[in-house]
Amino acid sequence: MKTAVVILNWNTADYLRKFLPALLRSCRGRDAGVIVADNASTDDSAAVVRQEFPEVRLIPLEKNYGFTGGYNRALAQVEAEYFLLLNSDIEVPEDWLDPLVDWMDSHPACGACGPKLLSYQDRSRFEYAGAAGGLLDPLGFPFCRGRVLSRLEEDKGQYDTPAAVCWISGAALLVRSRLWRELGGLDERFFAHMEEIDLCWRLQLRGWQIHCVPASRVYHIGGGTLPASSPWKLELNYRNNLFLLDNNLALSRKVLHPKWSARKCLRSARRTLFWRKALDWAAAAAYLMTLHPDRARAVAKAHRAYQKQRATPSEETVAAQKSVQLQGFTRYSLFIAWVFGIRPR
Repeated sequence: MKTAVVILNWNTADYLRKFLPALLRSCRGRDAGVIVADNASTDDSAAVVRQEFPEVRLIPLEKNYGFTGGYNRALAQVEAEYFLLLNSDIEVPEDWLDPLVDWMDSHPACGACGPKLLSYQDRSRFEYAGAAGGLLDPLGFPFCRGRVLSRLEEDKGQYDTPAAVCWISGAALLVRSRLWRELGGLDERFFAHMEEIDLCWRLQLRGWQIHCVPASRVYHIGGGTLPASSPWKLELNYRNNLFLLDNNLALSRKVLHPKWSARKCLRSARRTLFWRKALDWAAAAAYLMTLHPDRARAVAKAHRAYQKQRATPSEETVAAQKSVQLQGFTRYSLFIAWVFGIRPR
């Protein structure tokens, strides 16, 4: 099998019933198969796949390993040239898959790619999770072409040219299986949220490109597992953004400044992390002032968890970082928090 389309499911039986038929139709006649990995759902998801979609391979997992652990365990059992990670709450048109596979076939320097992500509810607008490919601001705040913070653009064809980006949303991400295995898959400390950004960053630090391929488009509901107001989701986002920077900043400094010593790269990364943490605590104070103590607690818990689980690269690892071309990391030099958050208007 050339392309394995793998859905990691947790308690979304209704989405499977709704969206699997179109997905299966889009894979017929192509060297592609559909797999559902079930993260120990407590609804009837597994039974739905077995009884209603016998052509779908089911990989049952014994407990909920989160997005990271679930995909790592599922894809260890899959053989294909390409892995396509796909959320269960995505509707795909008939012609969505070929542009992605064709792009990878014809661009051997590309390690991962993804489609244009549009809103299922309003198909004229981009969807929050990935829009037309993701970027990072200088402090590591992620945003997208077509979406900054909660502001979504109308899709007017402004991003219809394939482009190198920092990251592709894990809602619909095609990656070369051999690279997935070389990198050890997703960092399981993340559990869920921003793990795909980390994967894409690590790919680029090895010299691989990440592209958005807008000839492919899918329609994403979003927020199907954790609502935006969930303190747990907020904690994951704050904690995982620190993991993301801790994993990759110093190594990126070495790429951008090859004459710097490893120690200088680490010091520079720590300075950026200091200012990022300061902004996090400013956000926690704002949550308290606006009578959202549960959100302030989520920030505090995120920072405590980060301190316990952080894994900064060693000086030797930084010194050994090869010179590669990082794409998509310097396209937005202003700070998102300033431009779209705290700047007076």
